[in-house]
Amino acid sequence: MIRLFDILLSFFGLLILLPFFLIIASIIKLDSSGPIFFTQLRVGRWNADFYLFKFRTMRPNAEKLGQLTVGGKDPRITEIGYVLRKYKLDELPQLINVFLGHMSLVGPRPEVRKYVSLYSKDQRKVLSVKPGVTDYASIEYSDENEILGGADDPEKLYIEKVMVEKLELNQKFISNPDLASYFTVILLTVKKIIG
Repeated sequence: MIRLFDILLSFFGLLILLPFFLIIASIIKLDSSGPIFFTQLRVGRWNADFYLFKFRTMRPNAEKLGQLTVGGKDPRITEIGYVLRKYKLDELPQLINVFLGHMSLVGPRPEVRKYVSLYSKDQRKVLSVKPGVTDYASIEYSDENEILGGADDPEKLYIEKVMVEKLELNQKFISNPDLASYFTVILLTVKKIIG
């Protein structure tokens, strides 16, 4: 049943947002050189890799300088990138991933292989469900960039604290992945973004 809602909501979301996508795409091209979309290899259900889509918010080849985004003054982020990230608009192309079946609207955020390789056996349970656009951990850590930006060693903080706590929050949905939880997370996400 959740897959049906994923297909319907992502299809109509893409249809309704198409004009908005075209506007964002035009602004990205005017703001800096490079592609409109950013694709990154992430780890999905059953430990399978897939390409996640986002609107590009960084300068070309910025990922070579690190995979974590830290703070509000990351010099790799473009001018329009700051706005897109602030309002989570860069995440909208993930509706394509949802429609294609790589992701669900609700589920643990997909991680890059570098960090998945650090998961314990228990933490790997997160790979038993489809990754999602949003989840309880995304809501709780909506200010993750700022938290990491204030650390002396952002990657160490991410690996030892943030990632661990996010994986614990993931268990809340994994243990009860029903429609009520699905729509609760969607509503809480919308409330968080508007708020």
